Amino acid sequence: MKICAIISEYNPFHNGHAYLISQAKKESGCDALVCVMSGNFTQRGEPAVLEKHLRARHAVLAGADAVIELPAVFATAPAELFAKGAVHLLSAIPSFSCLAFGCESGTREDFASAASACAAESEKMRGAIREKLKKGMSLIRARHEAAAETGELPAPMLATPNNVLGVEYTKALLQEGCAADVLPVLRKGGAHADEKIGGALSSSTAIRAALREGRPRAVKKCVPGFVFEDLKCAPDLSRYKEIAVFSALTRPAAEMKRITDCTEGLENRIKALAKGNPEYDLLIEKTTTRRYISSRIRRILAASVLGIENALVQKSLKNKLYLNILAVNKERAGALLSELRHAGFPLLVRAGDENALSRAAAECYEKDRLAEDVYAFVTASPARGGRTLFV
Repeated sequence: MKICAIISEYNPFHNGHAYLISQAKKESGCDALVCVMSGNFTQRGEPAVLEKHLRARHAVLAGADAVIELPAVFATAPAELFAKGAVHLLSAIPSFSCLAFGCESGTREDFASAASACAAESEKMRGAIREKLKKGMSLIRARHEAAAETGELPAPMLATPNNVLGVEYTKALLQEGCAADVLPVLRKGGAHADEKIGGALSSSTAIRAALREGRPRAVKKCVPGFVFEDLKCAPDLSRYKEIAVFSALTRPAAEMKRITDCTEGLENRIKALAKGNPEYDLLIEKTTTRRYISSRIRRILAASVLGIENALVQKSLKNKLYLNILAVNKERAGALLSELRHAGFPLLVRAGDENALSRAAAECYEKDRLAEDVYAFVTASPARGGRTLFV
């Protein structure tokens, strides 16, 4: 069996995602398409607009054959670790042969070239990045400008959000020693960061903005009908904001310092500002600078809430984990689950399967369960637990 994979968040699932699934199946010639998807917390550092099993169901209804959960330790991490974590899971599947992703530009060869160059950054390149960081730039912007300045990296490949992720995916495959090919698919419609609804292919950012503004009807043309019905009942996530600020206030600075990306005394800045800014959005605004972008602050707060320290992230990357199957196409479940059982990581399909995990995998899985419990508390709904949806 030839498996093509997509690394995703589906926050929420929209027409652009459906297009990518369709193109990936068509262009890869795969026998099955598997998505690795963030759970109840996402890479922007906040709870997802819909619960993870529901979002996994949407992906299967739109053509995916199965959805595997990206553990919370990676789902709430910066782009490089987000990519490495997903590829770590996929590389355990012997029949994984192709990784498809949306991009703003570029060919397979472009992404391979950029990934190789990023993996082998010269001292000159690292020096240029350090100088730009000192001027207050974020790492992504510093890397992009250093690439343009030194000519060592193809700068256009690092200039847009999906291309950055595509390079990180390709680099992760290279570093993991995985022979899977990459399949870049050009995005259509709204750009990744567009905040206003455009046509039928609008961004997740724009859709979430419309939902926050109380305009659910505005997103109807942007998502499949089955997604729209669920979005009409999307939970109120505002309770999370209080939990995040409380965590910033109560978690000791020494512990917060151990969170990924919480460096250069950032833990002290967050804690000091939390005392005078009890409103979550105001805390994010006050803490954000040219160097400390808002998504970085949100991820640190999410990691604080979930107790995810960098040591656990790194440990999880180095050990055998698990493939937690959130949803699977019931008509293909027999053959696909049988194929996935040949993977180097155990499958989690039924409640209780997690009891056989190794110590390192169990530590990682514990954060997934905590993320479920926090999400259930925030949304005042019961946690589904570790059972696979057969769609």
